Amino acid sequence: MTIAFKQVEKISKALGDANRLKILHHISKKGGCGQCCEIQDVVDLAQPSISHHIKILIEAGLIEPEKEGRNHKYTLNNHVLQQYIDVIGALQS
Repeated sequence: MTIAFKQVEKISKALGDANRLKILHHISKKGGCGQCCEIQDVVDLAQPSISHHIKILIEAGLIEPEKEGRNHKYTLNNHVLQQYIDVIGALQS
């Protein structure tokens, strides 16, 4: 099953921000799983701004949240990311 074009649009918009790309890159470098507290070291933003960017990444399906006690961790959704790459790759003639 491939992702719908609406989802492709949502992912494209989510990837259109440098801070969200930095967050995804950080999570990827950490083996696909990153802690919320580490993200503050990656992007120079206040916590409410970080939460906003995280929310957009979650809504796009690029990361999945998980609560561990008082902390949050985020896991890269490789399946959605690969589907997105496949759809974009199919645009080549």
